[in-house]
This record gives sequence, C-alpha cells and structure tokens, in this order.
Amino acid sequence: MALDDYVWAAGVATDLINTAPEVWHGEDKLPDLASLAAFAELHSISVKTRPGDLRAVHRLRVTVRDLIDHPAQARLITGATALTSSIGDVTLDAPSGRSRWTVSLRPDATLADALSLISGVGILGVVQSLDVARFRSCGAPTCQGAFIDTTRPGRRRYCMPGLCGNRVNVANHRARKASAPASERHNA
Repeated sequence: MALDDYVWAAGVATDLINTAPEVWHGEDKLPDLASLAAFAELHSISVKTRPGDLRAVHRLRVTVRDLIDHPAQARLITGATALTSSIGDVTLDAPSGRSRWTVSLRPDATLADALSLISGVGILGVVQSLDVARFRSCGAPTCQGAFIDTTRPGRRRYCMPGLCGNRVNVANHRARKASAPASERHNA
C-alpha cells in the first residue's frame, strides 16, 4: 500500500465505522465473517478472513470511530500511529521512476491488521495533507454516522451522501410541499 493513497484509506476507514449498529439503528452491517469478507472484497483488500477477525474488526471499528469523534491533532497522530505500528514493513519504492513510501503487511497479518493499517494511513494522511477539521459527524439529523472528508473543497456534510443526503433532501422536499398553499400542492 502506498502511504500517499490516504484518500482511499480514509474512505475505507469511513466505510468501516459506518457499518456499526448505532449508525444503522441497531443493525450491524458486519454481523458475520461472510459480511466481513464481502467488505474486504468491496474495498479490494485481499487478506482472507480468519476466526477471530470479526471480533477484532469490531474492536478496531470502535477505536477508529473514537479517533474521528475526537479529532485533536496530537490524539489523531498518536492513535493512528498506534494503528499502523508493527503491522508491516515501510520501504521506499521506486519502480516507476517516482519514489514513494509504501508499506507491506507481514505475511501472517490478519484482516483486522490490514484494516488497522489502512485506517491509520488514512487518518495520518488527512491530518498531514488536509486538516483535523475534516473529521466530522454526519449532518443528517437522524444519523449517528461519522466520516473523514477528503473532498477537494472540504464541504462534505453526510457520512453516506447517497443515503443520508438523499434522506435529508426528501424530508426537505416533503416539508416544503406540506407547507405550500393547497393551490400550489395540487398544481405540482
């Protein structure tokens, strides 16, 4: 994994924390090893699931969420560094003529190790390249999600724009329609 690919890594960290039951009103989106394997495949993470991975990933999810919920720079750096420590080997890779720092997982690394490394790289990259203000709670009033905003303008408002943003837009539309005079509602 290239250490400068923090946008992808921050996206994986965001997707991971938003699988939690509190985001989905009690439904855990990673309830078993099959769903964890599907999550890894969706994000092109090629580490096989093993017994014990699910519990470890659930613990990791809580740790990453806690970092995002309390985005003090020193705390983010310390926490993300802990997520990346002793998981792989950092090297300077220059196969394409452009040097870049990369990290490779230990051969015995688990899926939880891979997700820990990815989340740590995402957090560290955003702290370094963007700002701690990019760690946010979802702007949808009924959502408990959080996210790391890696968009260029930094104006993202929702943890899952296609879901939370759409729900807010539909609710706003319905509220406008309900408050419109009856003659306008029938013409629409």
